[in-house]
Amino acid sequence: MKPTFALVGDYSPEVTAHRAIPRALELACAATGCDCTWQWVATRDVHDAPRDLEKFSAVWLVPASPYENMPGALAAVRFARETKRPFLGTCGGFQHALIEFARNVAGLAAADHAETNPTASTLVVTRLSCSLVEQTRALRLVPGSIIHRAYGRDLTSEGYRCNFGPAPEHRAELERAGLRFTAFDDQNEVRAGELPTTAHPFFVGTLFQPERAALREETPPLVAAFVRAAHSSGGR
Repeated sequence: MKPTFALVGDYSPEVTAHRAIPRALELACAATGCDCTWQWVATRDVHDAPRDLEKFSAVWLVPASPYENMPGALAAVRFARETKRPFLGTCGGFQHALIEFARNVAGLAAADHAETNPTASTLVVTRLSCSLVEQTRALRLVPGSIIHRAYGRDLTSEGYRCNFGPAPEHRAELERAGLRFTAFDDQNEVRAGELPTTAHPFFVGTLFQPERAALREETPPLVAAFVRAAHSSGGR
């Protein structure tokens, strides 16, 4: 049975990442030999994640936040994490995966996002010191991580479109709860994180947008790894 991916987010043809994602999946399927399908799921349509997302094999929380329905986006992350469905969160998807993990695993019940709730008491996502909108930056990947295995190298370069990222002051709490940060920029700032495969088969978030490689007709290594993980799960 071929896997079906839920592309959770508020689709717009004007969003570069949204145009790139279907092509990224096409290229990844061709490169891996793993056939798959996908469907866009608007955040406003996620009311009961176990019911609304049950038919999907994997979840990709896509860029372009704030989301129309932030609770729906967070519920999609939790559903994928708790049911051990392969999960990828890119850009805003990573930011909201951090919030979900902080609230429901790390014990930071008031965890929130500075863009949508700047006066919150526990901001685990805050404004970056320098904007990364339409920027490309070098990355150092941590050996032994999912993302390192996907790329097969220690260094790479990726494109961004974001102004917000993980708050350094909460890094230790998230790590103690089990999250691993596995990609860093040249200033040693966090640019990706994941759960160890002993806890989840594939749960990865990136501040960068690996899907953009598809617009150059290049297969994004991390998307190929995501497709393989969904295929290995049996397609549910």
